[in-house]
Order: sequence, then C-alpha cells, then structure tokens
Amino acid sequence: MFPMRDAPSRTAEAVCLFRALEQLTPGATRVLDDPYARMFLGPLGRAALNSVGATGRLAHSPLNYAPMLVNFVVARHRFIDDALAAALDDGGVDQVLLLGAGYDTRAWRFADRLGGVPVFEVDHPSTAGRKAQIVEKEAGLPAANRTVVHVDFQVHSLRERLFAAGFQPQGRTFTVWEGVSMYLTREAVKACLRAVHDITAPHSRLAADFWFLTDGSDLSSAAHRMGANLLHVLGEPVLFGIHPEESGFFVGQLGYDMLDLCGTAELEARYLGARKSLPGEFVTLMEAR
Repeated sequence: MFPMRDAPSRTAEAVCLFRALEQLTPGATRVLDDPYARMFLGPLGRAALNSVGATGRLAHSPLNYAPMLVNFVVARHRFIDDALAAALDDGGVDQVLLLGAGYDTRAWRFADRLGGVPVFEVDHPSTAGRKAQIVEKEAGLPAANRTVVHVDFQVHSLRERLFAAGFQPQGRTFTVWEGVSMYLTREAVKACLRAVHDITAPHSRLAADFWFLTDGSDLSSAAHRMGANLLHVLGEPVLFGIHPEESGFFVGQLGYDMLDLCGTAELEARYLGARKSLPGEFVTLMEAR
C-alpha cells in the first residue's frame, strides 16, 4: 500500500538523515555542517544515525548506491549554502524563500549571517506540521525570523499563500528549490518557476536541483534508473526530469539566466574529493531577468 499523500514526506526525512550522517564526518573533511539535522529524525532515522556512529559504516547495496546518494545530497546542499552565503555577503537579499522546505535548517544555521532577513518556508501541511511540533519542543535552536507557509504545489496558489504570509512582492529574493521538482509534473514545475519570477525582483536568484534519466550502461547508472521505481513504491514517484544540456533553454524560456550548473563530476571536484557522487542529478543557480 502506498503511503497516504497527507503523511509527512519520507524523502524529506531521508535527506535530513543524510545531512545528519555528514555531521559524523571529521570536521576537516566534512562537506556540510548541520548540527540541527538530527533533531528532526524519527525513530528509524535516529537508529540509522546511531548505527553509523557506532560502526562507522553506512549500510549499502553491492552497487554502493546509498553512499553515493548521501554524497550527492550533502554536496548539493553545500552548493546552495555557498550561493546563499555569497548573495548575503553582497547585500542583495531582502528575503529568503525555501520551496518544499522539508526539514531544512538554514533559517537557524544562517541566523547570524541573515541578520534578521526573513525566511519563508513553504511546504505541504503534513510535513510542515511535523516540523512545527519538533521545533516547539526543541530548546537548542537559535532565534530566527522564520515564517511557515502551508502549500500543496499541485493545488494551491503559491502567490496567494505567500502574500498572505507577508512575503514582499518584488523583493530581492534568494529562492531555494531543493529536492522538489522531480516529484511534480512538467506543468507544475513551469508554473512554480514562473510564479517565483513574477513575485521577485529582477536579479533575484534561485537555486534548484533537477533529475534526469541517465543513459550510461554502468551499474551505477542502472541503479539510478531503478531508483525512480523505488520512489514510486514509497508514494513519491519521479514525474519530471530534464537533461543538463537542455536546462539552460528550459529556464531561459521562463525568464531566468543560468549562472552555474554542477553535475556529478563538478560536485566531486568542488566538494567531495575522492568521494563519489550520484549520476543522474544536478544542481543549478539561476538569476531572474
């Protein structure tokens, strides 16, 4: 039986687990520093984290797929962190928008750097509700100017929900759209990108990742193709993908210029060193015209 659509996202918690796992890596080689991720894990996630902490090993398939997926997620997150930090340092951010925020902790991790810049976290009510319950109980989170906006991307108007929550039309915005687009239809992806473009100032920036169907004959590529079927069984099927070679044209038609794009090789070169990343996904930074 598929999970109910109104249940908190399993993939959001899995991504949170990956960030928590990275926190076990020695500081000198750690790609991402997220001391708050472990707070949002359920019993299974905590058990997995404790197991890795005790054994030093992540259980994985013979294809070594799981560690590669973890590496991609933490490198993707670091890429977006770096882009956000650069935008904040340049003074070009009036507000931060996290679309499909899941258990994102940037509002707290960047609290000092944000200096009061508002962070709008948009997510499905079920996942946002679970996160809110945890935040209410946690005493170790720093103060943050954070607003939660409940949106079902397939049903609700993003514009209406954001404006009602105090989002400033035409404000200089840094938008994060991480781990979401692959679960939406093509039309929903385009509608969301258009909506963000229409409600933010020119030169606002948007960081997003995209899934694509790898055509390699190696085992890792084959495992990635099979991964889409696994996500379908978990109730969060992959619906949208676009190849890196086509992504500039795709976002260009929606009013964006591509500033940076990192696939597997570039993420490894920038952040991972000898650690291998997952094929079939890439992360981008674009700017609204």
